Amino acid sequence: MRSERKVWSRIRTLTDGAATGLAVLSTVLVVAPLVAIFVYLIYKGASSLSLDFFTKIPKPEGESGGGMANAIVGSAVLLAVSSAIGIPIGIGGGIFLAEFGRGTKLANAIRFTADVLNGVPSIVMGVAAYALIVSPQKSFLPFTGHFSAFSGGVALGIMMIPTVCRTTEEMLLMVPNAVREAALALGVPNWRSVLSITVKTASPGIITGCMLAFARVAGETAPLLFTALGNQFWSTSLNEPIAALPLQIYVYAISPYDDQHRLAWAGALVLIVLIVAAVALVRYVTSRGVLKGAS
Repeated sequence: MRSERKVWSRIRTLTDGAATGLAVLSTVLVVAPLVAIFVYLIYKGASSLSLDFFTKIPKPEGESGGGMANAIVGSAVLLAVSSAIGIPIGIGGGIFLAEFGRGTKLANAIRFTADVLNGVPSIVMGVAAYALIVSPQKSFLPFTGHFSAFSGGVALGIMMIPTVCRTTEEMLLMVPNAVREAALALGVPNWRSVLSITVKTASPGIITGCMLAFARVAGETAPLLFTALGNQFWSTSLNEPIAALPLQIYVYAISPYDDQHRLAWAGALVLIVLIVAAVALVRYVTSRGVLKGAS
């Protein structure tokens, strides 16, 4: 009897060790590509980082030096426009799906559309934005008929909407119904209960979804080729073509000049550092309780 117990104890120990080993291996396999990419970018791009890179605009082809200051500012403008479009609409759609449209045909249609948009290639988003904003020659409509920062922001904003919408819905569905019932029992209107209690409780997950969408569009190049186009000079106007880090990296990557190849690696390093820093900052603020909500 004791020997049988010892055998089962060894089996459980081996099973536990195997499961733990597989979990650790899975974690390593997930983290290893990111670490490898980051280390390789540091190896290839760190030597090209300088004060000029962050303060000067690109030099003409064939000339050494220059920087990507206009592209860094341009990316910030594009991401600000896309966030202003994608985050409010995505959160609003998620609130409707989780709180007001459960089981309705409209909610099912919105959910299906969001899932489809999540799988649409980014270049298709760029072509759609080009057809809707860049191509039409309508003088009475602002920002239309030409390449502009606004059209690039719209393309990236549309890409953000489905991710934010579905993440918001899932996070709100995780809030216990007892929380909603307690608020309604106190006489709080349903809309106020949703905004002040349910959304606040689910805010850490909603913010995480917003940052995932932000990180996804931050490095997109294809939609910007059809909308923002790029700019070799300083420009922050929403009604003009604008530079962006992904666009400038693409231009330098296909260039025949080695100096521009080095700047492309440096731009890729700066881009991934900015994305990681933005996501880490939001996660830190959330963990400190500033944005943590009631959970």
